[in-house]
Amino acid sequence: MDSKPDKVAADLERLCDARRRGPAATLKTWVSLSGPGWLQSAITLGGGSLSASLYLGVLAGFSMLWLQPLAMALGIVMLSAIAYVVLSTGERPFAAINRHVNPVLGWGWALASLAASMVWCLPQYALANGVMQQNLLPGLLGEEGPLGDLGGKAVVTGLVLVLTIAVTWAYGRGSRGVRIYERTLKVLVALIVLCFFGVVVRLSLAEEGLEWGAVLSGFVPSFRGLSHPAETFAPFLDALGDPARAFWSSQLIAMQRDVMIAGAATAVGINMTFLLPYTLLSRGWNREFRGLASFDLATGMLIPFLLATSCVVIASASRFHTVPVPGLVSELSEVEVEPPAPKLVADYERRLASKARHDLGPEIWAALSSAERSARAEALPVAEKRLAAMLVKRDAFDLAKSLQPLTGDLFANVLFGVGVLAMALSTITILMLISGFVVAEMLGLPPQGRALRWGSLVACTGALGPFFWSAAAVYLAVPTSVFGMVLLPIAYWTFFLMMNSRSLLGEHRPAGGSRVLWNSLMLPAAAVATLASLWSAWSKAGRWGLLALGLFLALAVVVHFVRPPERRVSG
Repeated sequence: MDSKPDKVAADLERLCDARRRGPAATLKTWVSLSGPGWLQSAITLGGGSLSASLYLGVLAGFSMLWLQPLAMALGIVMLSAIAYVVLSTGERPFAAINRHVNPVLGWGWALASLAASMVWCLPQYALANGVMQQNLLPGLLGEEGPLGDLGGKAVVTGLVLVLTIAVTWAYGRGSRGVRIYERTLKVLVALIVLCFFGVVVRLSLAEEGLEWGAVLSGFVPSFRGLSHPAETFAPFLDALGDPARAFWSSQLIAMQRDVMIAGAATAVGINMTFLLPYTLLSRGWNREFRGLASFDLATGMLIPFLLATSCVVIASASRFHTVPVPGLVSELSEVEVEPPAPKLVADYERRLASKARHDLGPEIWAALSSAERSARAEALPVAEKRLAAMLVKRDAFDLAKSLQPLTGDLFANVLFGVGVLAMALSTITILMLISGFVVAEMLGLPPQGRALRWGSLVACTGALGPFFWSAAAVYLAVPTSVFGMVLLPIAYWTFFLMMNSRSLLGEHRPAGGSRVLWNSLMLPAAAVATLASLWSAWSKAGRWGLLALGLFLALAVVVHFVRPPERRVSG
């Protein structure tokens, strides 16, 4: 087997030869050498992206198809900057940030990446369990199966743990293991895209078809969803009186904001910014590979992400948007339908109780018995019950079930289920890999071999997800994605400073028009991430969330000025 230097030299020779032969040959060579971008795609196409896409479709129909591709484009700008810095210097970024920028930002970046990986693993295991127990093998592993719910979860979780550890540990066994790992993830990403694309093709061929005009218009950006419910909810809100309309509008807006932030956060998470530099360095790439790295990110990330997430939004919008869950509102059921799942009933009743509590006031509500509370909630007008039934948290199983009459069992359960399972498995392995990189770096060890393998086990905390989360498995990714968005600006502003650091980049720091172009692209991406972070912190933790962010920034500023002048960022 060739050594890494020989492999890098051979790849570089191929690149140089392709450049001499022209753009077509260069493009062909870039495609054959791609890899790190597909690893990024494997993590971004996970439970977070699935849940955000599903709930964007539920809440906004086709109108927010633009959100995730735009967030991904901004993220690719920042990842391209990271690739430029790393390939220009050849330095491992954790040490480079601590030495050339600010150790508070360096350690904050590493710890936030590790925390995000551990948190984001939770919904992946929950998602894998949900799809195995509900879509693929419900008779064997489901609640009514011979193993029972707990036994089924234990079996699925154990199998996922063994499989993902085996795949992830292959990465630490040298260049051959890296190639096996990357090829495995390429297959999983392709499988995800094909599965969801197949669902949309089958939907478009069904008798009801799809409104392709509305679908295409959904790719036009509009930020109205931050302050107004989707326009398609207007007829249902107009049927209410003023107080009720204000309550349900606020509920819709709050949910839309959360899901919009989750959609942006899952496009590029802070732990993805930690993954990229180390996968580039593990391949032995240098400054001659900078063009390939940008191409790899644009094709390996953007195209699969755009196709997969758009297909989920389209499928979800066509089946769930402004559609009450059948069987929840008895006054709307003209024919007998199958009773809804208990989790859907519980979520529906919780929403009605929240409205009844709002009408009566918390003190009166607290004085009521359980039976009186149920009676108050049940006495709400049908128009309000309809809205509550529209907003119930569906999951992947509900979407697959709703597709079955149109697409048949193959597309509805098997194909959809395999795509979702591939999402969960690919993301878990990447999150484990990131954890291994972070732990090795914080311990000052090379990010390979034993340090990488044992460090990757930190993310196995995600195996607790299925046992401690009783709500919709897919929706668990929404709050964890909001958590990730709070942390993301740490990485964005850190690499913005690195891109402008003379002490780090030296002669390779962009100059003139190139520097203006880079900064004009990076600043909007960092600014958008910052605004979303501040909003997430405020909406979820109030002044304490903002205070925590403020203390972190204050510490970074203090450390900047107490460091020796030669260790500060050189402008």
